[in-house]
This record gives sequence, C-alpha cells and structure tokens, in this order.
Amino acid sequence: MSDSLPLFPAENVTQQETHAACASGAPRLACANRSQLLLRPVDLDALIAADHVARGMWRFVERLDLSAFYSPIKAREGEPGRAATDPKILLTLWLHATSEGIGSAREVARLCESHDAYRWICGGVSVNYHTLSDFRVEHREALDDLLTQVLAAMMSQGLVTLTRVAQDGTRVRASAGAASFRREPKLKDLVKAARKQVEHVTSLADDPTVTTREAAAKARAAREREARIEKALEQLPKVRAAKKNEEEKKEARASTTDAEARVMKMGDGGFRPAYNVQFATTTHEKVIVGVDVTNVGSDKSQMTPMLEQIQQRCGERPQEHLVDGGYVKLDEIEKAAGGGTKVYAPPPAKKKGESPDYEPKPDDTPAVAEWRRRMGTQEAKDIYKERAATAELVNADAKEHRGMKLRVRGLDKVLAVALLHALTFNLLRWAALTT
Repeated sequence: MSDSLPLFPAENVTQQETHAACASGAPRLACANRSQLLLRPVDLDALIAADHVARGMWRFVERLDLSAFYSPIKAREGEPGRAATDPKILLTLWLHATSEGIGSAREVARLCESHDAYRWICGGVSVNYHTLSDFRVEHREALDDLLTQVLAAMMSQGLVTLTRVAQDGTRVRASAGAASFRREPKLKDLVKAARKQVEHVTSLADDPTVTTREAAAKARAAREREARIEKALEQLPKVRAAKKNEEEKKEARASTTDAEARVMKMGDGGFRPAYNVQFATTTHEKVIVGVDVTNVGSDKSQMTPMLEQIQQRCGERPQEHLVDGGYVKLDEIEKAAGGGTKVYAPPPAKKKGESPDYEPKPDDTPAVAEWRRRMGTQEAKDIYKERAATAELVNADAKEHRGMKLRVRGLDKVLAVALLHALTFNLLRWAALTT
C-alpha cells in the first residue's frame, strides 16, 4: 500500500501526479479535474423559481416612478462615457438584501457573483461594492419619495388606513467607537496634527519612491480624517446645548469618526454611540407610514414631527396616535389634539412606582384634561395595548430579523438605511396583504 495516495495529500502533490496515480491503478476511473475551464450555457431567467421573492421585488420596483434616481445620471445616449448601472437593479439588490438581513455592500457584491437570486437581479450586469455603497447613501431624498409612492399606492387599494398609528423609537448602534469621543482641547490638537499630516502626504507626490496611486490614497485618507475632526469640532456647540448643567457642558465630547453620533442609553442598560430611529406604523395593517432619525436620546419631542410627516406623506393625520410614556409632553398632546389626533399615552405618576395619575390638573388645557380622563378608561387601556404589539414588532423586525446595523455615518446616511428598511418592510406587507 506504499504506492497508494494518502487521504489528504501533501500540498506539493500536483494535479498531474494525482491523475497519474489514478490512472496507474487497476480500475479505469474518470478522475476529477477542477483546473479545467468549462463553457456552459446559462439561462439567467431559469436560475430562480417563478414565485421567488426576488421576482416579486423586481415587479414592485418596476411599478414605481424612479425618475429621481435617473435624473442625476451623467451618462447620456449619443455622448461618450461608460454606461451607468440601471438604478432599478441597484434598488432591487438593496431591497432583496435588506429583506435577508444583509447590510454590507461588500457582501451584496459578493452575492452578485455567487448567489442565483442576486445574479438574476443583476441580469448579467457587473456590480461592485463601491457602486452599491454610493447608491444607498446618495439617494436619501429619492428613497423618501419612494416610501410616499408606496403608501399612496397601498392607500388607493384600501390596504392602509390611518385610523390608529403606533410610534416608537429604537436606539441603533452607530459606526463610531466609544473611544473616539474627544473634548474640545483634544479635538483642536487633533486638527493641528491632521493638517500637518495632510501637508506631509501632499509632499509625497514628489517622492520617486512612492507611486502616484499610493500618494493619492494617502492624501485622500488624510483629508478625510481632517474633515471628520473638524466636523466633530463643529458639532460641539450642539452637544453642549443638550447638556443640563455647566459641568456637563464643560465635559462635552464629540466623535472623531462620526461627529453626529451621540452616546445614548441602550436597551441593555449600557451607554454607547447610537442614533434614535423612529418608526410610525398602522396598528391594523402593520404598515410603516413614517420614518425619522435623530441623534437625541430622548423621545420627548418626536411626536409632533412624526405627525406632520404622516400628513405630508398620506395627506391626512392619524385619528389615534399611540406612544409610550417617554413621548409625553403636554404641549405636543395639545398640538396633536388641535390637528384632530387623539393621543394614547400613559400620564406620569405622582411618584415613581405608583400608578399613572388620571386626574386633570388645575392648569391643564381642555385637550390635556380630556387626555388624562380618556387614559383612565378601560377602553383606552385596551387600545393602548396595541402599541407594543405594533411598534415593538417593527423595531424587532428591523434590528433582529433584518439585522439593521449601521455601517454608514451621519444623520442623512443613517436615514437612508432606515428608509430602505421601511420600504422593504412595506413591500413585503403589500405582498402579504394582496395574497
């Protein structure tokens, strides 16, 4: 048996030696040869089943007005230049990836080469991760418009009603390290160091030992670092304004990697850099009708902007708005009532640990007094139970099932990611409600 091949041949055993050993044995075998090139005809349309979710995503996207995605494209018929990737392909790729909990542009690009569903969406068009990443963050306004389009279409079919809407916020970990937060003196020192670094790497253009490409990459990285630190300095006044006392204002810090991120208390009780993502969802159909992102850890002033957004998107305000106690602010309840919306939220207790106080106060406005009395009724308590079943479901779907993790930085880019999640969620709900 000394001439037989080991179960795991050594790395220096070549393919030819393996084939020779196979050929020298008594049996005549067809041995594997994985180094050969195969030219195989591929029918892209047959890669996935007729009822595959990717086909459904594509059909939904085809029904939408994508003019906001096409208008910025510089490549035009009859003019020189490389053809741009069809936004319909990029949008469908991101919607399908989001539905599967994939948020990395590099991972989506890899799947476009190895996964049949993504290859079917691409339809033979080569897509790289730079194109995917840029598309996601450069079309925030267009994605916002798409959400309005989807809601309008669903409302026209009677699939969405604004009888009752639940709003809730969820803190999503920012793409910033906890150690990246610096006070003003340190930030000023870092800016000086960054500017010196920019001067140094700029001088590398004349260094014969450094290639042009290397010099350009180093210069770009240095300029980007300088810009991030300067933005952190610009954000410090806003950070200070949110602090309660002078001592906290002196200790105000901003992140050098994501200047707009703020340290917030997370669901597990810890404090980490995060963004506050707000969703408003209809309680009956479970459709998202409002999306917002803030860098304020409190939900205290988030109700009025959301109600205004819902009116802009849908042409009307919800009849009833369900929020938790963190949103309770008397002037916002007053504004909601003035717009024709009843707020369902627990009034604060007289003392911590006690039951909510449903008795109107002497200085309450009629709308606030009516809210307190309303929340003391059994009917209101039963209605309020729908809040957790709706809002918590959407938050859990985004963070746990769809894996909403922020690989982008800045409020606008984080909002683009949140809008993609809302669009994906609504398209899946649209399909469920029409089948």
